[in-house]
Amino acid sequence: MPLKILIADDHDMVRETIVMFLDADGATVSCAASTLQEALQMIETDGPFDLVLLDYTMPGMNGLEGLKTAIKANGDKPVGLISGTATRVIAEQALALGAIGFLPKTLPAKSLVNAVRFMAAGETYAPVDFMSGKDDPEETDFEKDLSDREKQVLRGLLSAKSNKEIARDLDLQEVTIKLHVKTLCRKLDARNRTDAAMIARSAHFV
Repeated sequence: MPLKILIADDHDMVRETIVMFLDADGATVSCAASTLQEALQMIETDGPFDLVLLDYTMPGMNGLEGLKTAIKANGDKPVGLISGTATRVIAEQALALGAIGFLPKTLPAKSLVNAVRFMAAGETYAPVDFMSGKDDPEETDFEKDLSDREKQVLRGLLSAKSNKEIARDLDLQEVTIKLHVKTLCRKLDARNRTDAAMIARSAHFV
């Protein structure tokens, strides 16, 4: 009986490539989702899956909170994490929370597919080079879509500073800070500035 796998990633090419490689030999039947909410709905209607693989920064994830929600939703079946540039610390925390494994998107396609099947069989997977810190990126998935100025504003939010205080620190107009906060909330899928700070903290942004 083929393995039933759910790949949840908001990057179409990544998602479709994994599904194509996985289903090539008929050993798996893969479903795809592009947000955490979509993945949770599929788990509820079509699950549990033999493996759910979640992109760390897709919409709705809110750091590792999305992982915890998916683990609970998928019952006793494995849930893993995939990311382009998340840090080793995040990978370690994901495993500590009960993730079956962590896959860097830098893995060659064949290795990635083998790792997915390994996890679907109930075996924990984490690349040795990555977990040893040799492959640690300079920038995380969380940071890569933020401008330098947005990162500065976000650090102000993490310090619980007002827009006026952040504006003074950065020598900018308060209205400019308000615009940056609005953009940050949109990019981070945050309800407000407090939520944005919480998401940043969960992602270990400093």
